[in-house]
Amino acid sequence: MLKLFCPDIYIENIYKLDLQYIKRKNIKGILIDLDNTLLPWDSVYIEDRLMGWINQCQEEGISLCIISNNKYGRIKHCAEQLGIPAVFGSFKPFKKVFKRGLDILGTQAEQTAVLGDQIFTDILGAKRMGLFAILVKPINDQEFYWTKIMRKLENLLLKIMESKKLISLNR
Repeated sequence: MLKLFCPDIYIENIYKLDLQYIKRKNIKGILIDLDNTLLPWDSVYIEDRLMGWINQCQEEGISLCIISNNKYGRIKHCAEQLGIPAVFGSFKPFKKVFKRGLDILGTQAEQTAVLGDQIFTDILGAKRMGLFAILVKPINDQEFYWTKIMRKLENLLLKIMESKKLISLNR
């Protein structure tokens, strides 16, 4: 059962993602969470560093698509600013959002990764779809109240997975 919640990679942040490793895994596209993965929760400010990372992914031939449970207007605005597509109107971890993302990317499951900061939405959804799952630490502590509650369960689950040596944080 832990396998459904266990990421394939656990990293500090998106900038620690080894794009050459991703390419060796034959990953052609990444479905990316928005809040506390790409941007701080509820922020619309795009830093130059983030734009540089987006450009680097694209230069490496890795397509990107945002999948987020946030409000339509904010997702749309951020996607336009970042110059990447986004999936609207579906909720993770349900399969529909991931299937729509695969369609947008034009990739198969085995060619696609999910990059996000939440086990019960991003990682669970990725695993249910047979996608490569990448967990990052949240950018900051500001979050939706429900997410704060779920973080307590996630932290417990992370400790269990670390104690069983199923994961370790790659810094």
